[in-house]
Amino acid sequence: MTDIVVTLKNITKTFGTNVANENVTMNLKKGSIHGLLGENGAGKTTLMNILYGLYKPTTGEILLNDQRVDIDNPSKALNLGIGMVHQHFMLVRDFTVVENIVLGQETKKLRFLDLESAAKKIEDLCKKYKMKIDPYAKISQLSVGEQQRVEILSAIYSGANILILDEPTAVLTPQEVKELFQILRLMRDSGKSVIFITHKLEEILEIGDEISVLRDGKLVDTVKTKKTTKQQLTNMMVGRDVLFQFSKAEVKSDKITLKVEGLYCNNDKGLPALQGINLEIKNNEILGIAGVDGNGQKELCEILTGLRSTTDGRIWVCEQEMSDKTPKQFIQDGVAHIPEDRHKTGLVMNFSVMKNCILKEFDTGKFSKAGFLNFKAIRKAAEKIVKDYNVKTSSIEAKVRELSGGNQQKIILGREINCVPKVLIANQPTRGLDIGATEYVRQRLIKQKEQGVAVLLISADLEELIQISDRIAVIYEGKIMGILEREEIDIETIGLLMAGVKGGLVSEEDIAG
Repeated sequence: MTDIVVTLKNITKTFGTNVANENVTMNLKKGSIHGLLGENGAGKTTLMNILYGLYKPTTGEILLNDQRVDIDNPSKALNLGIGMVHQHFMLVRDFTVVENIVLGQETKKLRFLDLESAAKKIEDLCKKYKMKIDPYAKISQLSVGEQQRVEILSAIYSGANILILDEPTAVLTPQEVKELFQILRLMRDSGKSVIFITHKLEEILEIGDEISVLRDGKLVDTVKTKKTTKQQLTNMMVGRDVLFQFSKAEVKSDKITLKVEGLYCNNDKGLPALQGINLEIKNNEILGIAGVDGNGQKELCEILTGLRSTTDGRIWVCEQEMSDKTPKQFIQDGVAHIPEDRHKTGLVMNFSVMKNCILKEFDTGKFSKAGFLNFKAIRKAAEKIVKDYNVKTSSIEAKVRELSGGNQQKIILGREINCVPKVLIANQPTRGLDIGATEYVRQRLIKQKEQGVAVLLISADLEELIQISDRIAVIYEGKIMGILEREEIDIETIGLLMAGVKGGLVSEEDIAG
């Protein structure tokens, strides 16, 4: 029988009157991969921050190999063999791999850092866990997947036998996910234990041995992966069944609502961001854009909403040329926008729910006359959005920053859809949302398509794109690598295109080189 290496016993953590974890008991077995699931705010990260020494529990205790331990900082955790790879990597980009790994570690030879010995140890670890990493490569030269492997290497190099991974696949291509899973299986087989925090149910069902589910700070249950299903896990997470399959009506229309031709632009640093983008979206269609973050998605959204200028190319909305028009002109011509960053671009956080509901139309005849706001009409519109979109708020007068992320996103959805758009640009519309809110947003996007809107969906979640898109275009380094029709959509092909393999096929030259 597998030995228990960590027990989190009756852990409670409070922040003032807020209870983040309540009497949670969880066991981690040696040589196992343990999934940790839960909606946003369920207490997953808080619980793991306690194990890693970033927080101290209000009550409860941690047992390591049946011995009570006091972990009051990450250095103590590392000394006890507990490492953590955060969702946002903590690497110095101008340093090499070996320099990053030995930072703060005792690898001195006389008075100098013995980088040569460290590099040899790193090479041995890479060989053991089948990682292809050059110890002398700079972090800035590595892909996102390779940078993550450096973080894992750093923890193992430090002697970690217990590894906490926080949303480790969020920024990886499907091929990089496969490589990560191979590494984790090798780690498990060598006796190491992994806690895998995720919201991607398919992945944890594939890689995990056991899964613990938190809801509202409490442990719902711990189950064996082989004895549970995706539907059972979601029911434990949200307390009800959740839709995973969405009906997608066939696209019947030949009417092109949004057209982009030869689009070029620069990023904020003045470097090329988009390089000759050509796209068409019909009404009654969702066109998904797949790609690793930072390949031009942000710039494409900003151009299609008037927030960024092109260096070349043309844009049409319903045959009306919109190239380099202002944001106001895009709004007036029927382009709605769900931005990637709802806090900075989508909402005014210190404004009330009511004010945020009419941000785009406050100066129209709908809500003002002769320069004076019509608060009766504004209040009525806000109350309708709150009711229709099931926004949980104490009042329409409440500041929007007091709402949860899911409810903030519902306000943006309601505001944009109530403008009756011709085109809806949705950039990462479910990022950071829990399963229930994600299901709601996807259903609303499908409903918009069914009502004749052309929807451009940019998402880092491949499952989301495959579930609700009619076609998927893949972007890499500012270029469209391919556009897949519904019957051609295949996760392997998408993954290769995301990695820059033209046509999604690996050539003999690619294999050799």
